[in-house]
Amino acid sequence: SFTLGGYAALDRVQAWHRASLDALPAGQKYEELVRQIWKTINFMTAIGLDPQHTPQLNQVTLYTSHEALLLDYEEALTRMDSTSGGWYDCSAHMLWIGDRTRQLDGAHIEFLRGVQNPLGMKIGPNYDLDDIRAIIARLNPENEAGRLTLITRFGADKISSYLPKLLRELKSDGSKIVWSCDPMHGNTYQNDYGQKSRKFEDILREIRTFYQIHKAEGTVAGGVHLELTGDNVTECTGGSRQLLDKHLHLNYQTNCDPRLNAEQGVELAFELAEMLHP
Repeated sequence: SFTLGGYAALDRVQAWHRASLDALPAGQKYEELVRQIWKTINFMTAIGLDPQHTPQLNQVTLYTSHEALLLDYEEALTRMDSTSGGWYDCSAHMLWIGDRTRQLDGAHIEFLRGVQNPLGMKIGPNYDLDDIRAIIARLNPENEAGRLTLITRFGADKISSYLPKLLRELKSDGSKIVWSCDPMHGNTYQNDYGQKSRKFEDILREIRTFYQIHKAEGTVAGGVHLELTGDNVTECTGGSRQLLDKHLHLNYQTNCDPRLNAEQGVELAFELAEMLHP
């Protein structure tokens, strides 16, 4: 109902992140963007385009994705398409395989090569190029565009050392790859209080470097892979609120990986928008 019932309409842009925008110290900058969207909508209405009756303006298409980690779960939700005869894992639209479970002769690669879903694969700094090439051939033997996304997770301090060669080699191979950046996992650290955390500034720095390297290499930066929540947690440091390690105890909720909170997520979204359209 949220995607098709009008909540996603552009004329409701102020309601989407109202609480987050009000709380952000840099909120005036974001309010200006909202005003620009409103001016555009008012102009479209004036020339006869009603946003309420234009699906492109009041609806969104939502896709789901997760790591195919527990194979018993994935197998139980795998079905054959009766029209095409292809097998699909119905637990998500897109499935990815982690950096630690992508062994060429492992069960995860074997399972994923048999389904027709779009696939992703995480790549960290310890990758072996020949191994990556072999996995690509296994998961996407027809070199189908859009079939395989490589999600790099090098960390802000290492991405410049590891990404350029990977891009050059796979580009020279002619591999049709969608490139995505995971700026979260490579920037995880444990603070003096025993908590896992990530610095907002490192996350943003890795994303910026990712786009800069792709531009330099003549490849396409296809997107980012984030871990965030709409709740006001205190798990990652930095951002407009300048959270420090000593503040994380205020609402540290995660039992696994630290997430960006609502304010940090909105701030990062606007930073990314400015990066793409300076």
